[in-house]
Amino acid sequence: MILRLALASLAARALTVAMTTLAIALSVALFLGVEKVRTGAKASFADTISGTDLIVGARSGSVQLLLYSVFRIGNATNNVTWESYLDIAARPEVEWIVPISLGDSHRQFRVMGTTEAFFERYRYRQGRSLEMAEGEGLGDLFDAVVGAEVAATLGYSVDDPIVVSHGLASFTDHDDHPFRIAGVLERTGTPVDRTVIVSLEAIEAIHVDWRGGAQIPGRSTPAETLRGMDLTPGAVTAALVGVESPLQTFALQRAINEYPEEPLLAVLPGVALQELWAIVGVAETALLGVSAMVVVTALIGMMATLFSSLNERRREMAIFRAMGARPLTILALLVLEAMLTAALGAGLGLGLLYAGLLVAQPLVDAAFGLWLPIEPPALRELWVLLAVVAAGAIVSLLPAIRAYKLSLADGMMVRT
Repeated sequence: MILRLALASLAARALTVAMTTLAIALSVALFLGVEKVRTGAKASFADTISGTDLIVGARSGSVQLLLYSVFRIGNATNNVTWESYLDIAARPEVEWIVPISLGDSHRQFRVMGTTEAFFERYRYRQGRSLEMAEGEGLGDLFDAVVGAEVAATLGYSVDDPIVVSHGLASFTDHDDHPFRIAGVLERTGTPVDRTVIVSLEAIEAIHVDWRGGAQIPGRSTPAETLRGMDLTPGAVTAALVGVESPLQTFALQRAINEYPEEPLLAVLPGVALQELWAIVGVAETALLGVSAMVVVTALIGMMATLFSSLNERRREMAIFRAMGARPLTILALLVLEAMLTAALGAGLGLGLLYAGLLVAQPLVDAAFGLWLPIEPPALRELWVLLAVVAAGAIVSLLPAIRAYKLSLADGMMVRT
């Protein structure tokens, strides 16, 4: 009986109810959308590097090693000698190893020296491999492959020339040995998008005529001469390692950390990523707080709407009382109306979220490399929807109690 009365009352105030429902729906869609982006960003963050069992570098901190080797942030405290790299690569536990050499830049983008194995072994987003948007890999000594963001920001395409600068904030260019862009990578949403990739040999080649951070005056070895030289590096910045069996990971990590020839550090990428996320997770909490306040604002707006409609409904309430309705029935009616409005708004908000995801998913993936999965509502999201309905009932209590206290004489009184 009360449900029928509540539905009829909502239908009689269709426009007001529709506006309130829309406000709640938009706030719920925003909150759940932020939650989707948050979980998607966290998953993408965790999947920045997948399939790599260990990251090896000079002894420092695990987060620092992760930052400069994977995220290209900061600098290494020291390098790993080539002999140590070969010793690690020769260990029976190692299935594959990819060297990384950092230090130079191109117009504020980091330049990374590596081997073709990087394109074969690097994985992100739960095992996805790097793909070329155009062009091909490193064929010539002075070939370069650029990430999607480098190409988009600087307007580069295949066969464009590119000059590497010495160091990260240097005004000195290796302009005597320009590179040619051989390929542009598909967007990944990882630091690879902001990286210029060249071969290890190329890093050695452009520094043949350099000593002490400066070019030897009057020296510039021709490119053809460089191609015939032994360009084996003396050291690398870090290395990505895959082990034969997961059971061997910790034993190999301990062996590298106790390496007698030089101080080295091997870290588990997943553990280091969790440490890093704990540092930057404050923004996540702030974002959730802002979106939660939007939902609260919509619910307060619903309470204000109920309060403002009480004067118009006083006669309606009085008639219900005159027909035998108890004061508790009046209270229950208003609370039920609020719960139905909140439930309708929550359901509509969920529908708006999935409609938005269908449209935005490919666009966000193409623009930012952030994958927003379209999946059935998780338990956490269902609890959010139930919380919105419960909050709708709670905020309706104040106007419902006021209606409960309205007297029959006051409601039936004719004002002149």
